[in-house]
This record gives sequence, structure tokens and C-alpha cells, in this order.
Amino acid sequence: MQLTTVSAVARPAPAVNQRQLGWLMLALAALLALLPGAGFAADEAPTLNSGDTAWMLTATAIVLMMTIPGLALFYGGMVRKQNVLAIMMQSFAITCLMTIIWMVVGYSLAFGSGNAFIGGFDKLFLSGVSSDALSGTIPESVFVTFQMTFAIITPALITGAFADRMKFSAMLWFMGLWSIFVYAPVCHMVWGGEGALMFDMGVLDFAGGTVVHINAGVAGLVACLVLGKRQGYGKVSHAPHNLTLSIIGAALLWVGWFGFNAGSALSAGTAAGMAMLVTQVATAAAALAWMFAEWLARGKPSVLGIVSGAVAGLVAITPASGFVDPMGALIIGIVAGVICFVASTSVKNALGYDDSLDVWGVHGVGGIVGAILTGVFARQAVTGGDAPLGLLDGNAGQVLTQIYGVVITIVFTAIVSLIILKIIDWTIGLRVDEATERDGLDLNLHGETVQ
Repeated sequence: MQLTTVSAVARPAPAVNQRQLGWLMLALAALLALLPGAGFAADEAPTLNSGDTAWMLTATAIVLMMTIPGLALFYGGMVRKQNVLAIMMQSFAITCLMTIIWMVVGYSLAFGSGNAFIGGFDKLFLSGVSSDALSGTIPESVFVTFQMTFAIITPALITGAFADRMKFSAMLWFMGLWSIFVYAPVCHMVWGGEGALMFDMGVLDFAGGTVVHINAGVAGLVACLVLGKRQGYGKVSHAPHNLTLSIIGAALLWVGWFGFNAGSALSAGTAAGMAMLVTQVATAAAALAWMFAEWLARGKPSVLGIVSGAVAGLVAITPASGFVDPMGALIIGIVAGVICFVASTSVKNALGYDDSLDVWGVHGVGGIVGAILTGVFARQAVTGGDAPLGLLDGNAGQVLTQIYGVVITIVFTAIVSLIILKIIDWTIGLRVDEATERDGLDLNLHGETVQ
């Protein structure tokens, strides 16, 4: 029998219809697009959002308004008449000085790439901040200016602690050096992103409870202790000369604080909306709490009391504004109003330090209260996060983390502020002479008076 071998013969492939193939590919792409999670994994490049940009331009402008004219008027009304121009001049001059320092080196040290404690020099003189550079969905130029307004108001707040007695030249040196060696490092540690000390620890500070208020409060306390008390403190009247100015200034601070807190969302969305709401609630609650506490303690509710309470509420809600709901804000406001009232009256009188305009009592103490209570009332429902944020959501450890952040800020700011003050005192001197202080800073330091 003969075996026959059958060999496989290669057959030519059928001709491809290009039109049919094209339609098939389009149908397949449409089907993939409908599937959940379909698409390419490559990250999209950030794009400019005009709504976010418009909001941040507005927020930046009203935060600047907090210092000039808001803080200038608030402090100006609380000092004696012969010092009103001097304290307002300090706010205005600091605005100018901090603008230049932030542009030259401050922004780079705060937000440039660096280590756990401070940024680098990669953004010196705003290198790389071009007209088309973005920070998220807004121009980086807008982010730079927004953060600049924070760098302006923080040292301006400190001036209230040593009102009526520091040389203008010494004040300029102190604020310039302080902004570089204290403000920029604390800002970087909290907001510098991955690799920064307190950011990596998980410290929550939405809009500046540690960066601005504890920072300024501690520096103010150290400054007033180093300079000593005003002449005649406790013996002669240092009553405010014009509370009308102060209440106008406080009102401007309240309005500007919406830019401060809601603007820290860096977008025009739900986070900004909730931050605005809780800011309003906490401020009103603290103002009423201070007013009623003073009413009970002294028999009368004062104008200075209610506006001081409002500022205390604004301070306390600042670190929590992006993390808490209205109920949490209400409690934070009430607690801050009462505690700041006690700190600015009974505690200050008992310890005998001369914090002229209660920078420590309102900003330092209020910032600490707000920072710690952020760890209590931070809610997952507000942030939309995947993990519990605060004690109420089962994360008791966040309170301890907040306390760590408070302690780090207090220790660092106190030590470096003291060193800067001592260096200035040993070189050009910190305090005006007795005659200048007695007759007033306006005429002696600036050659002008208010009639």
C-alpha cells in the first residue's frame, strides 16, 4: 500500500476592507469609553480654570484689605492718640517690606523644593513664575500673591504686642528677619507638601492657625517680654483713643477673612463654600461668647469686647475651616470666645506682662484652641476623604498630632524670635527713649500728629 503525504498549503489571507476596519476601530473605541474606569492612565496636564482664577483674584484682594486698611484701623483705634499714626504706619510699611522680601526670597523658602524644615532657592526672585505657569487650576502668579498677603498680615499682627514702645527702624529689621527665619520655615513645614515636617506628620491647618496666628502670637509675647512694659503700665490710662476706628477695622477683618479661609480652598467649589459658612458661624459665636462672659464678669458688654471676640472666633476657625461642619464651628467659636476673654484679661493681669493689644491672648491662644479643636471636629463628610480625620470620626490620634504641631510651632518661633530680638537690641537697640515714649511716637518718629 502506498502512503500518500498531504502537505499543508499556505493560503493567501483575504483582502482587508479598510473602510470596514475603520468603522470597527471606532465602534471598539466607543465601547471602551463607556466602560467604568476605561481610558488611558496618563495624567492630564493641569489646565487653567477661569472660575477658580476669578475667585482667587477676589480672595487675594480682600485678604490684602485685612492688613490695609483693616488691621491698621483696628490697631489704630486701640492705641493712645499720640501713637495712632505710628501703629498704622507700621502696618503700611510692613505691607511694602513683606511684598519685596516675599518676591525676592520668601516664596522660594516657603514653597520651593527643600528639606523638612525649609524650602530652597529654586524660586529666588520668583524664577520660573511666568505668565503661563500654573499652580493647580490657577496661575502661579495668583498663588504667589495670595500667599504673599498671608506673609504680610502675620508680622503686622505682631506689632500690636509691642505697641507704643519699639523703634521704627528696629521694627523693620525685626519683621524683615523674622519673615525669613521664622515665617518662611513654619509655612514650609506646614504647607510645603511631601517631605515637609508637619505636612508629613499630618498636622491639619487649612488656612493658617499655626502658620499665621500661633506664629504671630508667640512672637508677639516674646517681643513684649523682651521690651518690657510701657511706661506707667497699670498706673496711668492706656485706654483706646477711638473705638470707632477699631470697630470699622474689625468689620473689615471679618469680611476679608472670607478670602483668608474660603480662599485657602484655592478653587471656587464646595470646600470654599463650607469654609465661608463655618467662618461666619464661629465668628458670631465667639463674639457673643466674649460679650456675655464680659457682661457676667464686669456688668457691661463693651464694644472692644465684642469686636475682640469676633477676631478670636476668626482666628480659632482658621485652621479648622476646611475640615469642620457648622456644628463644630459653633462649638469652636464659643470655646474660643470664652478662653480668649480669660487669657486677655484675668491671665494677663495675673502674670503682669504687657501685651498691648492682646496679640498673644487673641491670636496665640485662639490659634492654639482652634488647632487642637480641629483634631476633635474634623469630619470626613466635609473633606470627602477616605479615612476618618478627627476624634468625632474615630481618629483620636489626630488631636495628639495637632498638639505636636502646636508645640513645634511655639518652640521654634519662641527661640528664633528671641534670638532675632536680642541681636537687634545689642546692635541698634529695640526701644525708644523715655521722652519719645512719653510724648508719643507720632511726632518723635514720624514728625506728624493727629489733630
